[in-house]
Amino acid sequence: MTTFNHQDGQYVEVAGARLYCEQQGNPQGPALVFLHGGFGDIETFNAITPALAEHYRLIGIDSRGQGKSTLGHLPLTYQRLQLDVEAVARQLGLERFSLVGHSDGGIAALRIAAAGSAGIDKLVTIGAHWQLKADDPVRGMYSRVTGARWRELFPHSYERYLQLNPEPDFDRLAVALRELWLDSGEQGYPNETVCGITADLLVIHGDQDRLVTRANACELADRVANAQLLNIPFTGHSPHEDHPQWVMPALKALLGL
Repeated sequence: MTTFNHQDGQYVEVAGARLYCEQQGNPQGPALVFLHGGFGDIETFNAITPALAEHYRLIGIDSRGQGKSTLGHLPLTYQRLQLDVEAVARQLGLERFSLVGHSDGGIAALRIAAAGSAGIDKLVTIGAHWQLKADDPVRGMYSRVTGARWRELFPHSYERYLQLNPEPDFDRLAVALRELWLDSGEQGYPNETVCGITADLLVIHGDQDRLVTRANACELADRVANAQLLNIPFTGHSPHEDHPQWVMPALKALLGL
């Protein structure tokens, strides 16, 4: 298969949660791990996985509480997401791998690469904050997120959650994600630790992204030694879904395809 389907995967027990992961593509190829954004799941990458499947062992991980993964009872933090991915990688025997992370998944990917505890070859972030300052207007937007409001604005997202999740509690997930996004502590955004990233990094930003500013994306690229910035006009927070034809040339260049 060349796309994730939520049928061919397995569960990995990590810190009180059952995390769903799925492998597609070339089983003999180098590992390429996909981390999705908030209220999402691994199938949000299916517009780009077919172009990568011949060369890469594609591994999608549903973040705890989302997709087919359970939430558990620990606080949801970016550090927790980082540790979850590192634990799944160990379970799968991945000594080295590359990462593609969107939004929350990109933030977790930055923490993984900055921590240096896993061997990261290439790193791609899409619509991901490296920091969220106290006066960033998006904090106000995050603070108003509730389960009821998300259901009203994004009914398809809610319906998909109900279809996939084995232990659905959407209101509890909404609270956990709101706290994740607003966290200003050491377990939250990677902040200046990104300066320690040694992996080749591609920062992808949609120029009409209402959550991550162009300045934030530029600042991230400026802080990482081996970073390239792809700022895509006329697209928003999820360019890999909306305009994969614009994303793929740069992604393939980074991966050497």
